[in-house]
Amino acid sequence: MRIIFITFCLFISSFSLAQGSMDYGSGLKINLNEDGSKNLRFILWNQIWMRSTEMNPGTMVSDEPTSSTTDIGNRRLRILAYAQITPRYMILTHVGINNQSFINGGIAGGGGTGGNGAGKKPGLFFHDAWNEYAVILPQAEKKFSLTVGAGLHYYMGLSRMTMGSTLNFLAIDAPIFNWPLIENSDQFARQVGLFAKGKYDKIEYRFSVNKPYATNLQPLDAATNLEARAVDNNGNPQWSTAGYVEYQFLDSESNFLPFKVGTYLGTKKVFNIGAGFYSAPNSTRSSVNNIVENHNINLFAGDVFLDMPIGLKENKMAITAYGAFYSYDFGPNYLRNIGIMNIGVNDPSFAGNRALAGPGNAQPTIGTGQIFYTQAGILLPHQAEKPKLRIQPFAAYTYKDFEALDTGLSNFDIGANFFIDGHHAKITTQYSSRPLVLSNNDKTSKGEFILQLQIFL
Repeated sequence: MRIIFITFCLFISSFSLAQGSMDYGSGLKINLNEDGSKNLRFILWNQIWMRSTEMNPGTMVSDEPTSSTTDIGNRRLRILAYAQITPRYMILTHVGINNQSFINGGIAGGGGTGGNGAGKKPGLFFHDAWNEYAVILPQAEKKFSLTVGAGLHYYMGLSRMTMGSTLNFLAIDAPIFNWPLIENSDQFARQVGLFAKGKYDKIEYRFSVNKPYATNLQPLDAATNLEARAVDNNGNPQWSTAGYVEYQFLDSESNFLPFKVGTYLGTKKVFNIGAGFYSAPNSTRSSVNNIVENHNINLFAGDVFLDMPIGLKENKMAITAYGAFYSYDFGPNYLRNIGIMNIGVNDPSFAGNRALAGPGNAQPTIGTGQIFYTQAGILLPHQAEKPKLRIQPFAAYTYKDFEALDTGLSNFDIGANFFIDGHHAKITTQYSSRPLVLSNNDKTSKGEFILQLQIFL
């Protein structure tokens, strides 16, 4: 029991260090017995966005045609709690809201002004809720460990960023296509199912079997269409499978929770190579001349992650780099357009060339085809023992080659993290350029500047 408890304490210590601040210890933790082997821990975080956005052609906001807008919104407001009932048994719950703007993201059916207006009083919902049991406990003298669990979970395989923590992104946010089923056949990147996780020496593994949520989000193509286009319409979904395996060449990362760290700020030396998959039969449909066909979803990814201190030790510099390749098959010509916290709607009076992705800040995001993504950042030097401010410039690039489009698309992001107290208190700025295809098949791009305020404990 003592060895097990020491192992757990080492995990808590590494989790704290991963956030780039040593002042918080184990955070909001309540010990339920004298040695702390039974405990309850809370994690809370808020991410507030202020934005200036160039809108897609043909956009209207609050009944006014516009080409640009400024706003403020709640990107994420979350509370996570887990209880270590015994060294082997844990329960976890994670609730919160996302994407609440002044015009949307509020209570269901809350249209109009006053009372429960369109953007007011959003409902809390469960992001995660699972139980798990350690069949073979992780111990220093043993290479193999195994934990199994069940519930609404985040062990969805595919890539590191598919299971990324939202507390410690390198860029301001994930690129979204890393969650390829987001709010279709999953619940905010989660599905209900069974999972197994563990390690063997330098190898970490995660596998799951899940029941996707039923989807009938889009109608099938009209009978006159000559080209099939797959849409989300799985009817009674069959079980999905997912998995991710990585080799950790240097420091071993904690797998106590599923959330993968985006940047360690030089507190660890990490170099990992991983690969993953997600597969679900008969998940999309298409129709040509009234002949309906079902299509499997088969998704594969491979990625590389590097994070380590560089230069002189007293300068406390660090680099972070990540690269991923996604191969997606949702069926023929599947394409999904997404805009984060999109406040734009179609302007019916617009007579020009509209963006095929739709109004606001929507863009082609997920589809059958291939996606390459890379990001890199450097933590600038600082010689103070406890610096008041650390700065980490970063940049990211995405290339998307979708079957449904005749041209490849590139996204560019550049920005910086300003760490007041590690990831516990930081300000992030980012400018992003998103590609668009217009109704006349011309290509263009629009920009968006975001300032994020993040606090977490």
